[in-house]
Amino acid sequence: MKAKRENKGTKRVSDLTADEATHVRTALKFLRTRCGGWDGVAAALGFARNSLTDTAGGRLPASASMAIRIARLAGVKIDDVLAGNFPAPGACAYCGHVQELPAS
Repeated sequence: MKAKRENKGTKRVSDLTADEATHVRTALKFLRTRCGGWDGVAAALGFARNSLTDTAGGRLPASASMAIRIARLAGVKIDDVLAGNFPAPGACAYCGHVQELPAS
């Protein structure tokens, strides 16, 4: 019989700043909609579904590896993900369209 693995209170640490981690979580939630749910995102990124949902919900820290995979899937630069430029602010979660504001 396997012994139950005990959590010694170790905390996972992220290589990302708090702002970068927030941007990665935003990108994950955007991709969830674009990919038709967490299962599609998990398959595309190569992460377990639970890891993605826990990261998106803030229960696990976002990782640099996850940010890189998001950028590759989205076809954007890693800097765009980390800086919050993907998805574009105000982008539709379904089609990605950003409504332009009328000129003043």
